[in-house]
Amino acid sequence: MGMWFTRFLRRHLDGLNLPHWSAPPVADHPGPVVIFCNHPSWWDAAVIILLADRLYPGRDHRAPFDAAMLAKYKIFERMGAFGVDLETARGGAQFLAAARAILARPGAVLWITAQGRFQDVRVRPLGLRPGVARLAELAPDALFVPLALEYAFWEERGADAFAAFGPALTGRDLAALPRPDRLARLEGALADTLDRLGADVMSREPERFRPLLAGRKGIGGVYDLWRAAAAHLRGRRFDPAHRSAGK
Repeated sequence: MGMWFTRFLRRHLDGLNLPHWSAPPVADHPGPVVIFCNHPSWWDAAVIILLADRLYPGRDHRAPFDAAMLAKYKIFERMGAFGVDLETARGGAQFLAAARAILARPGAVLWITAQGRFQDVRVRPLGLRPGVARLAELAPDALFVPLALEYAFWEERGADAFAAFGPALTGRDLAALPRPDRLARLEGALADTLDRLGADVMSREPERFRPLLAGRKGIGGVYDLWRAAAAHLRGRRFDPAHRSAGK
């Protein structure tokens, strides 16, 4: 499915980019990893799948998913998603029970869209669901890593996806805090990562980023065929991009 989503993203987005300052958590961490992110777009699931496939190919990946949506998109269940009822207390118990079993496995990575709903990247406070703060009690040996996601239209037909990992927090340090303070620490770490990524995205400077995946350039269809033929007749190399690199 990583290969399928790679083709899908190439076709519909201009690319997936990480800022140079973003460093994914070490892949050889002996315990589990909890990666918690904001939830700005339908594209988040596809981006998470690509990040998991490219950065942690040997790990066991799991993610909570709105049970109502999982019933519509069954394919995600086969890729490690598990259903959670977001509207009831029973759903919170479901999430914690599943998370406990997942985080007991040393090689597990649990990806959480911690806002639990679609939310614009500029909204503050982020309003993370309290369940993410409970996980440190279940897995003090886990690393908790904020992941900021954002999408923007720059020079090409498709939008660019941007992802940035912030500094990791240890489960043991988080578990030592009262639950409200623990949630505030997690929310602050994610907000700081989002703000730093947002500043780079607003700069519209590609050199601030490294591409993890490049999408298809140009308009496509008959118009690009005509442009390619015209370039060939003039003896020029056809570049479908709206703005060539370096210009």
